[in-house]
Amino acid sequence: MMDKQKTSRLSDSLVISKVLTGLWQVADMERNGDQLDPVATSKAMKPYVESGLTTFDMADHYGSAELIAGEFLKQFGKENSSQMLTKWVPKPGKSSKEETRRAVELALSRMKCDSIDLMQFHAWMYADPVWLDQLFWLQELKEEGLIKNIGLTNFDAAHLQIACASGVSIVSNQVCHSILDNRAALDMAVVCHQYGVKVLAFGTLAGGFLSDRWLGKAEPSTQTGATWSQMKYKRFIDVAGGWNRFQELLLTLDFVAKKHQVSIANVASKFIMEQAHVGGVIIGARLGESEHISDTVRLFDFNLSEEDRQLIKEAQQKLSTIPGDCGDEYRKPPFLTASGDLSHHLEEIPKPFELVLKPNGTQQVFSGTPWEEMAGYCRAIRKGKRITVSGTTATHGSKIIGGNDAAAQTHFIIDKIEAALISLGSTLEDVVRTRIFVDNLEKWEAVARAHGKRFSGIQPANTLVEARLVGSSYLVEIEADAELD
Repeated sequence: MMDKQKTSRLSDSLVISKVLTGLWQVADMERNGDQLDPVATSKAMKPYVESGLTTFDMADHYGSAELIAGEFLKQFGKENSSQMLTKWVPKPGKSSKEETRRAVELALSRMKCDSIDLMQFHAWMYADPVWLDQLFWLQELKEEGLIKNIGLTNFDAAHLQIACASGVSIVSNQVCHSILDNRAALDMAVVCHQYGVKVLAFGTLAGGFLSDRWLGKAEPSTQTGATWSQMKYKRFIDVAGGWNRFQELLLTLDFVAKKHQVSIANVASKFIMEQAHVGGVIIGARLGESEHISDTVRLFDFNLSEEDRQLIKEAQQKLSTIPGDCGDEYRKPPFLTASGDLSHHLEEIPKPFELVLKPNGTQQVFSGTPWEEMAGYCRAIRKGKRITVSGTTATHGSKIIGGNDAAAQTHFIIDKIEAALISLGSTLEDVVRTRIFVDNLEKWEAVARAHGKRFSGIQPANTLVEARLVGSSYLVEIEADAELD
């Protein structure tokens, strides 16, 4: 019988442990070029399953993690009830359904299974709508049975909302979420509640920094001897206010931990795990090197009181806020990654739309909607330092994106505007005016709030009016002007 204290139901076909074992550190263990022995290393997974920690999280780029999982399923598949979650992180730029299928089939081959329990998808650039194509293709492969469930990883609230409103059956979004990083408890939690999605929280221990080991210790250097995880989360500590504030947080967690006779790590993970929008917390493992199973399972032996939670929240409030929304650390400065940039992830990000040069020196881009050719216009045009973006709806090819969710349509429209600007050598920061047309004035506030989130800090001149739009499913249309310095 399912123990609801220890498991989460993400869908009818997927029940996971509330504590997932993350295999990201397999890549760190192999970073010197020495691949782990998949057969030998897979044996280290068995004690986790036997302790009730049945769910493992990996990715196509976590070294040989998928191969190790495949060997585990080969050896123990008939006698265990594990769940294997993986990720597809495609390179930015043009793609196809065939490429998507190859990625899924490669994961199936490496993991030695017939269907993937949860395929989690990452997109590097929202302005390029290829990410939606890839999700629609994953949905088709789910219907074929190659995937049981679709999740996202490092998506922000707006683009989770777009995906769900557009009919993709998303069950989870894996994002950084810890006492240091509260972003997922804000807009993300609202969208998760709206669409029945659960957060899978990584970074709950901040690379091991949220533990007894670092209480009262001097600030470490990450220049030598640090793991990738420590290099990454030391950046989070710095942005959250620095080492002294972090030590104050550890003192609070230590007080709560001693009260329950558990570890600081237990308290840090439990605080996140108990939140309603969270389906599970991911605790990393260095398979075959170090195991914290006995400490981890203690998460199920205690509960935080309201007084405990209030003490932790007060300590949280003394920290500086991590900037942006979930996943922004992979898309815009400050890049809170192990290297502090995207150099170990990407070589380049292609522009979304192809540039067309006209004889008179103007530049144009086209988004590929059927209206552009039929009505004889471009998505945007640049003449000198001025860019004008046509009235834009939530159209992608022959699809209407965002369903009947006005905010989702607005976010996708602004993505298209941003794609046109980027392709013409500009950014949203150069926008000096927007004009918004809503089909029904009852939708104005959702549209305005979405516009406000995307243009926060830019604040161009703006007009919003009610107007009858062409097409019965369109809720909003936006045009924009930009000026380059």
